Parts: sequence; structure tokens; C-alpha cells
Amino acid sequence: MGHRRRGGRGHLRTALAQAIALTYRVPAREARFEQEIKRSRFIGIGCRVSSPEKAAATLDVLRLEFPDATHHCSAYLLGDPRNSSNMRAEDDGEPAGTAGKPMLNVLRHKNVGDVLLVVVRYFGGIKLGAGGLVRAYSSTASGTMDALECVDAVAERVGVLTLDYPDESLIRRALEELGVTILGSQYAERVELSLRLPEDRFCEISKSLLERTSGRAKLVAV
Repeated sequence: MGHRRRGGRGHLRTALAQAIALTYRVPAREARFEQEIKRSRFIGIGCRVSSPEKAAATLDVLRLEFPDATHHCSAYLLGDPRNSSNMRAEDDGEPAGTAGKPMLNVLRHKNVGDVLLVVVRYFGGIKLGAGGLVRAYSSTASGTMDALECVDAVAERVGVLTLDYPDESLIRRALEELGVTILGSQYAERVELSLRLPEDRFCEISKSLLERTSGRAKLVAV
């Protein structure tokens, strides 16, 4: 019985094209910014997160840090900010569209990815109105982002690994150990795996895979 094919070359090319890494900035460490507007205290916190789950967990920690605050509004943007579809904004009790959305708009114009922005508000007794709230949350978000030190995201490289069928199980285990992401696979005369891996470890990983298969597996950059 022949080996079952999983996807074609078109599918593989699409996976590779979608995975080509573009450099963008990410937070290096947490930053905070605080201001008072008409007796209301606004505290902005910006930090790096890698997933919606991490963003939610970080927000929970901040709720514990500021348990008596009136609102804990938030926005996050994951991945490359130039084409990210993984973003979210929460008003946390403020009128719809007056807190989370303005904060997210700030994030989208800062070219920073993998970032969570939280603005904690202590109500001071004077209502700001919808326009005032938008300005307050926008300015707090901007102040926080201006204080946020950022670094380049780790550059990634896409490659195609060609290997023999008997080596596939061994290689898949090795890739998991090495922290390499498998983007797609193709089965023909040999197995082809499309991979995403850190650019600064490309040579190291290529050598490791070569040694584990006695020279049979070959990794080529795309």
C-alpha cells in the first residue's frame, strides 16, 4: 500500500507564504503611566502577552492589584500589528466604545505587537461624558505606550525539511524538543515538512536534524 498524501504543493506553498516572518516591535518589559482627569485617577499598564489566555490571566492579576478600582478596561493585539486579526477590546462597564476601542486604536497605530494595555480607573465623582472618556482613555493609552520600552521580535525563518519515511516519527519528536513549529506536510517519494524556526538557531537546528538521521534529513531555507 502506498503512502497517503496529505495536501498538495499548493497547500504547502500557501502555508509557507503565510508564515514568512516580518519584523515588528514587542514590549521588553512592563510600563506604567498615571494621570488625573477631573478627579478621576487613570493608571495605564502595558506589557507583553503571547496569547488571549495570557492576556486574560494578566488582567486577572491586575484586578487583584487594584481590587477597589471602578473599571479595568483593556485592549490587546497579538502578532504582527500590520496584519493582526487577533485583537480585542473591553470597556468593563464604561459606555460602549468609550474605553477599550480608543485604547485599541492607539495600539494599532504604534506598530507594536504581542501587547496588552490595561487602563484602571478610579472614579472621582465627576462624569466626563462620552467624548471626555474617549479622550481620557486615549491619552492614558498613549502615555503608557510612550513609556513602554520595546525590542524587535525574534526573527523567524521558514524552511522545508526533506526526510525519509522511516525517520518521520523520530524527526517529529526532535522538532517538538527543539521548539520548531510544523506548518504543513507533503508526502511523495520522500516526506517534506514546512517549518518555522528562530532565524538565529537555523544552522544549529539543521545540524541537529542532520546528525539524528545520519545525514538523511536536509533542511533548506525558503
